[in-house]
Amino acid sequence: FSHHRLPDATKEEGNQPATMTGDGNSPFDLFKKFYSTCLLIFCTVFLMGLMFSGQTKLAADVHPALAFIVFWALIIWLNMVEGGQGSLVGLAPVNFDLYKESHPTTYKSTGTCHRGDNLDRYLMGRQFMVIFIAFVINLSGAPLPGSKLWGFPQIVMDIFLGSGLAMILMTAQMGQLNSQVNASHCMLDYINNYFAVFTFWVAMSVEFSGLMHSSYLIAIIVGLLAGKPIESNEPPKTGGVLIFFWFRVLVSLAVLGFALSVTLEALFNKQTTIWEGLPPAVGVILFFVLMSCVGLLEGMQIAFFAVAKLTKGERGKAKFAMMTCDLLFRGKAH
Repeated sequence: FSHHRLPDATKEEGNQPATMTGDGNSPFDLFKKFYSTCLLIFCTVFLMGLMFSGQTKLAADVHPALAFIVFWALIIWLNMVEGGQGSLVGLAPVNFDLYKESHPTTYKSTGTCHRGDNLDRYLMGRQFMVIFIAFVINLSGAPLPGSKLWGFPQIVMDIFLGSGLAMILMTAQMGQLNSQVNASHCMLDYINNYFAVFTFWVAMSVEFSGLMHSSYLIAIIVGLLAGKPIESNEPPKTGGVLIFFWFRVLVSLAVLGFALSVTLEALFNKQTTIWEGLPPAVGVILFFVLMSCVGLLEGMQIAFFAVAKLTKGERGKAKFAMMTCDLLFRGKAH
């Protein structure tokens, strides 16, 4: 969980939480690390050049210096949002008493997050934060149409800018993947700071606003259709608490309906950034397919963090879940 190891609860072979094996230093691994690092450096220099030449949205509308500051500030915050998720989800099954004295600041977050249904609330708000931060990062660093830089041939511009590859590589590698990997191995240390506490409470505040509450209704419906109703860790809502909950659900449904209608209207009117020449009907189908894929990937990510520190015996007996875990925690696969 951290560089400060917790006492092992079990010692039997095959009944330990998953750990990383192998040093990852084979020639092929080193080659992948080398070319990935080169691509990241190239994309970083490329996007900073665009930014300071005023060829991004925020740089053109306001000032390149503001675009630079906003871009890097949000990349740093995104690291905490992503890594904090891994830590808070992974530490859920761990007893507070094992670390609340050695990592008191971590306990300031987990002490609230792991009571009642607060982990679900945090994840709801955190997801909105990720989308919002990525959107503003895109405003700061994504190129304007027709951007040119340092005499690069058009094919290079199309590959790295037209496809969005440069922004994807920078945001994913600098703002998401490294923090998720580090947090998965150092859960206690990663959130043992007030930046993590601040990020946790921002996520909780976003959830409290009710903007995302339609997700609760969808979860309730899916659970009923699957024959497995959602089980709460809190007493049933009553009185004003119940009214306030369903009021936020209705407001969220109204916001969701409006956003969905605007998006579909734009797709049918060819007013989006989807590839030119693609029929509107295909664009709509792709939209819902990709939304489903994102939902699946996000759910899998949460599930993987949740089982990372469980022993094999604690992961249940479901066939496909066990097959997935066996693949996930085999060697360096996780």
